[in-house]
Amino acid sequence: MLGLDISSSSVKLVELGHDKTGRLVLEHCAIVPLERGWITDGNIEKFDEVADAVRRLVKKSGTKTKNVAMALPPSAVITKKIILPGGLSDQELELQVETEANQYIPFPLDEVSLDFCIVGPSAASAGDVEVLIAASRKEKVQDVQGLAEAVGLKPVIVDVESYASRLATGRLIERLPNQGVGSVVALFEVGALTTSMQVIRNNEVLYDRDQAFGGAQLTQLIVRQYGFSLEEAESKKRSGELPDDYAASVLRPFVESMVQEIARALQFFFTSTPHNKVDYVMLAGGSAALPGLTAAVTRHTTFACNLVNPFEGMEMGEEVRLKKMTREAPSYLTACGLALRRFMQ
Repeated sequence: MLGLDISSSSVKLVELGHDKTGRLVLEHCAIVPLERGWITDGNIEKFDEVADAVRRLVKKSGTKTKNVAMALPPSAVITKKIILPGGLSDQELELQVETEANQYIPFPLDEVSLDFCIVGPSAASAGDVEVLIAASRKEKVQDVQGLAEAVGLKPVIVDVESYASRLATGRLIERLPNQGVGSVVALFEVGALTTSMQVIRNNEVLYDRDQAFGGAQLTQLIVRQYGFSLEEAESKKRSGELPDDYAASVLRPFVESMVQEIARALQFFFTSTPHNKVDYVMLAGGSAALPGLTAAVTRHTTFACNLVNPFEGMEMGEEVRLKKMTREAPSYLTACGLALRRFMQ
């Protein structure tokens, strides 16, 4: 199964497999940029253009797989954990979930795609179970399904972006000392326009927050400094073909402002919860790999900061271009989490 991640600035594809020993294998991965305005606030504004970009992405990746897992932004999905009696049949559970969902969803249920899963036994009441409900407007789900179908793919899963990125991060946390048990990990995903923060401990989200700050601001600074067009600036930013004074005049001040944003977000977490430290900061997203960023975050916050590579510990398929994949790896976190869903059915 493919993992297909659609953001405001690019579409990303990941295909994972297993080798004979059961180890995960990265079979294919690819990124295709999108023009500004094609996707806005998670909504597909230019359907034909985005569909064409996805077609190019599938071709570029070399995959022959058709089944795909996609995701909606958290803003398009209402999630709620509820407690229900244990031992209910599937039918009874479904009826109970629909009854409960009526209380939390501000739309008629016939306009909503509703799903649920049993998280596990309730910690608060013996014999009961904790159930996670997820609901989204049907048109939001149909938009992403329609996009997949328009390019000849078969959508089999529609997830939530933050859940997918958390799934991929969970693999990396398990590789930390003591398999990451009890570690408080602050994950920052730096997108083009928004930086999303999730603080995770033992697979539970302690805190999450979005900030209006991202890599597009670096592009704007390049435009202002050198007079390039937006497209030129974005292209040169990706290829690294920028004037000699770029590092000192543009990049370093931007990295400093990003560090300040990360430190501020952490401070919000500390003042909103009983916590006063994190064990690790993890950075993902297209702008996470900026030179000097992880070292600057560690220096400023005193917390260990790592750049995310969601393919860490995996075997590499024959068609993967290792150097290119390594450079782009932090961008693939959500797509990797979606592809991992294949092994959790």
